[in-house]
Amino acid sequence: MASATRQTLTSPLIRPGRASDADGLSQLLAVLGYPCTPEEARERLLQVSHDPDQHLCVAEAQGELLGLLCYDLMYFLPLGAPTCRITALSVSEGARRRGIGRMLLREAEARAREAGAVRIELTSASHRSEAHAFYRACGYGDGALRFVKRLGGA
Repeated sequence: MASATRQTLTSPLIRPGRASDADGLSQLLAVLGYPCTPEEARERLLQVSHDPDQHLCVAEAQGELLGLLCYDLMYFLPLGAPTCRITALSVSEGARRRGIGRMLLREAEARAREAGAVRIELTSASHRSEAHAFYRACGYGDGALRFVKRLGGA
């Protein structure tokens, strides 16, 4: 999974998520618009950890989770090659504009390349204009229009 990078005063440690991160994960998921209890966050982390194609990495500094990124590697039939889909990226309000989101994106991009993925994609809610500007600044372009049909309570 994610290779640990050396932690400095300005650079958090990027590492795989673990069960002990449940409190911080629940807070970061709430920032993203998906509130859950620490117990629910722990269960979600377990689900991801049991799937060899899904990966969760976190940014941590001085014992505090500052960000999370989850991605999924999959074979994409139309391209005939593996792709990577970022399914969650969240940085705590107090840690924004410190390069943490970029660090997490670079980690996912490196892991996707190592896995042979030919592209990386993500979706962002239409109302998140600041996030859209961030993704464009990181080299991501507008892609296909996404349609969603809810099949349950989520």
